[in-house]
Amino acid sequence: MNDVENTYFENNKVEIVGEVCQKPVFSHVIYGEKFYLFRVRIPRLSENYDTINVTISERFFPEIVPDLGDLLHIEGQFRSYNNFSDTGNRLILTVFAKSVERVYEPMEYQNPNQIFLCGYICKPPVYRTTPFQREIADILLAVNRFYNKSDYIPCIAWGRNAKFAQRLSVGTHLKLWGRIQSRDYQKRINDEEIITKTAYEISISKLEIEEDNDSDDILSDVIE
Repeated sequence: MNDVENTYFENNKVEIVGEVCQKPVFSHVIYGEKFYLFRVRIPRLSENYDTINVTISERFFPEIVPDLGDLLHIEGQFRSYNNFSDTGNRLILTVFAKSVERVYEPMEYQNPNQIFLCGYICKPPVYRTTPFQREIADILLAVNRFYNKSDYIPCIAWGRNAKFAQRLSVGTHLKLWGRIQSRDYQKRINDEEIITKTAYEISISKLEIEEDNDSDDILSDVIE
């Protein structure tokens, strides 16, 4: 890995430990290399689960072929891409696996779901209060990667972080730490049909303005 590649990798780092809940299915081919998509389930402190998409190269086979019930330790990056279909354009979010290994002692991993991102705010943050009176701010972060591409990743700040984030402008260079969160919601298709869909976002526990913005502001607000 050269210095440029290493810089991009350092901007976007994911480490998760989860149980395979959906076997790999073929996704796409890039320059003759096949990629597959599967899902893992990661427990939260609240006893709920986050279900996360993982993209894996065929080059991990046959040494690692994820099967239902396997517990895997995965390191990589959180990637986004647009999926165009007859129903419209949809943002797909997935962990792009750089390393995968089986886990036999899960208690070794104190934090099974963690992510670090360094990128730029590309839409004005939206501050709001939930029906349960929790203060949140929606942030869309653009994170640069190879070949002049960027990943566009939705993030949620909570409490004091949300109040801080609402004052930030487009173009602000941010570092943030948190976890990948999955959330089911219902979407009405027509007067008679309602479907359940899953949204993916980063639940922020800590955020920091990068130095090139001439600020040392740091906020941390751990959310369980």
